[in-house]
Amino acid sequence: MTSLVKDTGNPAAIEIGGLHKSFGANEVLRGIDFRVEAGEVVCVIGPSGSGKSTLLRCVNLLEEPSAGTVRVAGADVTGPEVDIDAVRRRIGMVFQSFNLFPHLTALGNVMIAQRKVLKRGRAEAERIARVNLERVGLADKFGAYPAQLSGGQQQRVAIARALAMGPEVMLFDEPTSALDPELVGDVLGVMRGLAEAGMTMLVVTHEMSFAREVADRVVFMDGGVVVEEGPPAQVIGAPAHERTRTFLSRVLDPAAARIEDAPGSDMFRSPAPDA
Repeated sequence: MTSLVKDTGNPAAIEIGGLHKSFGANEVLRGIDFRVEAGEVVCVIGPSGSGKSTLLRCVNLLEEPSAGTVRVAGADVTGPEVDIDAVRRRIGMVFQSFNLFPHLTALGNVMIAQRKVLKRGRAEAERIARVNLERVGLADKFGAYPAQLSGGQQQRVAIARALAMGPEVMLFDEPTSALDPELVGDVLGVMRGLAEAGMTMLVVTHEMSFAREVADRVVFMDGGVVVEEGPPAQVIGAPAHERTRTFLSRVLDPAAARIEDAPGSDMFRSPAPDA
């Protein structure tokens, strides 16, 4: 499928071309093509098994593509001479699981990759860790261990850890799927703040309200291919493909949609900030 984003002549933050990935005889990605522009938020949606997570893992070279190219800021990160560690320093990734070291505090978890990978001194790494923990709303949790934190707080530590490395792009793989429903909002709030600050983000998510409100574009995948992509109002609000409509009918709650559109429902919404 041809990307709906116009090629401006400038290197995209992420450019994926003809991407294939197979595990033995199982072809998971079957020719993926699209771009993510600098400062853009792209949400990838689709059913389980459609290849969404594999796509992210190929972008970050956690999986080696079987064919095709991935470029980050114009540099081919799938080339034969690629420095994988250098690629990963440019791309932050947040997973479904938090992957925190249980014996380290929140501060220690955000410092360790800076010390080991970027070779930052202790004082600098601690300063940057504090800044990013504050950024995700955890200024009061510097000394807390993972076991003392809620799932949502642990995920926010994981986001701070990725941000502390100074990435050009952030990848999120279903970052709220392992959380209790009441903890989802804090994590999505942090992600919304990153989007508003101009961070380039490629997000695999099942949170349709987040995709509708925050994404610049939504990509619907099924069977290892991009079925449809476009603005959220198009893909989620008025999808062109029957497969997209079927998927959305199963994940969206019609009753919730009726309540959202009901007269007086906006009285509980926060007022828009002054221009």
